[in-house]
Amino acid sequence: MKRIALLISCCLFVGCLCASPITGLLERIDPGASSRFRIELRKAEHDFFELDQQGDKVVVRGNNYVSIATGINWYLKYYAGIHLSWNNMRADLPDVLPKITRKERHETTLPYRYDLNYCTFSYSMAFWDWDRWEQEIDWMALHGINLPLAMVGTDVVWRNVLLDLGYTEKEVGDFIAGPAFQAWWLMNNLEGWGGPNPESWYAHQEKLQKRILMRMREYGIHPVLPGYSGMVPHNAKEKLGLDVADPGIWCGYNRPAFLQPTDPNFERIARLYYKELTRLYGKADYYSMDPFHEGGSTAGVDLNLAGQAIWKAMKRANPRSAWVVQAWGANPRPDMIKDLPAGDVVVLDLFSESRPQWGDASSTWYRKEGFGPHDWLYCMLLNYGGNVGLHGKMAHVIHAFYKAKESPFGERLKGVGMTMEGIENNPVMYELLCELPWRAERFSKDEWLAGYVKARYGKSDEKVQQAWQMLSNSIYNCPASSVQQGTHESVFCARPSFHTYQVSSWSEMSDYYRPEDVIKAAGLMLEHAESFRGNDNFEYDLVDIVRQAVAEKGRLVYPVVISAFRSGDRELFREASSRFLDLILCQDRLLATRPEFKVGRWIGMARALGQTEAEKDLYEWNARVQVTTWGNRIAADEGGLRDYAHKEWNGLLRDFYYLRWKTWFDELAARLEGKPSAEIDFYALEEPWTLQHNAYPAQAEGDPIEVAGEVYRSIVR
Repeated sequence: MKRIALLISCCLFVGCLCASPITGLLERIDPGASSRFRIELRKAEHDFFELDQQGDKVVVRGNNYVSIATGINWYLKYYAGIHLSWNNMRADLPDVLPKITRKERHETTLPYRYDLNYCTFSYSMAFWDWDRWEQEIDWMALHGINLPLAMVGTDVVWRNVLLDLGYTEKEVGDFIAGPAFQAWWLMNNLEGWGGPNPESWYAHQEKLQKRILMRMREYGIHPVLPGYSGMVPHNAKEKLGLDVADPGIWCGYNRPAFLQPTDPNFERIARLYYKELTRLYGKADYYSMDPFHEGGSTAGVDLNLAGQAIWKAMKRANPRSAWVVQAWGANPRPDMIKDLPAGDVVVLDLFSESRPQWGDASSTWYRKEGFGPHDWLYCMLLNYGGNVGLHGKMAHVIHAFYKAKESPFGERLKGVGMTMEGIENNPVMYELLCELPWRAERFSKDEWLAGYVKARYGKSDEKVQQAWQMLSNSIYNCPASSVQQGTHESVFCARPSFHTYQVSSWSEMSDYYRPEDVIKAAGLMLEHAESFRGNDNFEYDLVDIVRQAVAEKGRLVYPVVISAFRSGDRELFREASSRFLDLILCQDRLLATRPEFKVGRWIGMARALGQTEAEKDLYEWNARVQVTTWGNRIAADEGGLRDYAHKEWNGLLRDFYYLRWKTWFDELAARLEGKPSAEIDFYALEEPWTLQHNAYPAQAEGDPIEVAGEVYRSIVR
């Protein structure tokens, strides 16, 4: 009987492993890979993973599936020389897996590893299908993420609640934003822009979210669902007789109204919301709410009562739940969270690498008491608007994390978070942040980078290492004191003027590195590029680094154009402006060699979601508007949103940015000839592109190494 029981137990164990998400993960990475690893679940006080060897199999142990996936990723990077990244989540494992000669163990006392910003869902994920989401959830697990925002399909909840409250289909359509703008709708910043959405959109989003949540929960990942923050349509007072406050205007858009916590309908509507959210997607242990985000007026609102009402509604939905809130600007307002129980709030210190609010006295957003008794996460924002460009504070991110951990506020530090507005860029920085919780001791940027470069390309190369060291000491060495919003923006993407510097309205960028260093690093990468031919990670990075070099060259040529015009030197102006335009076309040609840098990929994903031509056109319009004017004329020009989500992409460079600069240069040339000057209406020049439906290819065109070499030689001549 004992032997039978043992046999049954073994069969159940094997069956459990076969059905585990780790098996699926390994098979998606490389079919057949799951048979080459031994996966062991072990109980432990803290999250851990352990790498070991048993015969010809690599053993990966951990206390849960996310820890095990993290261990697999660590093994692939630092033993097998395989780096899975956004540009490639597949691999060909070697015939003989490198052996673990000495057991390696990593553990962390930080329970949370958070991922995503509301903006990420619009700037990067607006048009993703299940295949792309499946890869992203695998990426999350491999990088230790166990607490991601999961806002897909929240519009379905709102649609059903509003219909239940008596709103018409048209009124619902006027309230819910379109696919590319839902982030700002859910953050209580605007209503309706980009919509109305067709019925098929809601059906698609509901089905997609259910698949996303099922996979996350299989891994043991805890999704953060958007909770009820008091938001109601701006006409709720007239429509429903509610007592509301007006949070004002955001960048030219009317914000939704805020339902006063003293109105008995607050509890009623919150119950309706959570009932529908739970019916569709189940209960969550974490809910995200961000009332009065980014400058929303709190006039006439008792913030303490508002916080209590939001918290109580959440706890009624799930007594075990916690409120996840973004620390951005004045939020969370101290009065909203000061009387809430410790353990019921998790604060995302959204911009920890530049404007920490956890209690660092050197910060421009200093909070003397930090977040009081509440748990908080050290987060890296890094990217704004999904803009393309190399950027980071590599050494500072490491130093500031351990500084926070060792400070008096470190007791409430519970993890790290990636809160970027757009992903699929700067993989080196996200890789660094995700490893911080698993490295107990301080380490240097240089030693970590050497390991990263070898892991990313599968082998070491002196010239390539030298190039990355140069980048890490220049463009990836943004000063700790800098508060600039993301990358040093490409001048090609800016609206032309005599004082063009930053592209987006709130960039706050300043010169902190020598462009010549980036150009030289690109040259070093090219010197040994042939020995990495076919290496997807290398070819992606090569194109990205040469792209940055071309952008730097453009920034060096631009002042020559301006000086030539002001001095009246028509010949130099003609040559310099022609050179600048040629650089835009060179950049466009270079970026065509990688699908990640093509506007055709973005537009193609958008159109693929539509079931009719009208739906495809709506989604394409959303995609085109977001990366250019962002909003209507008022929001674009007076609200400052135009070019906020600019992209240095193939197709956009040739047909959008080139047109702006060519039109402006032609106007300046006419002035030099003594012709009357004419003011250019840039919005009128830009809007027609957002309304077009000309096709852009999504697939790569040309050999990335050959084209990168040709383009590079053209900029250093």
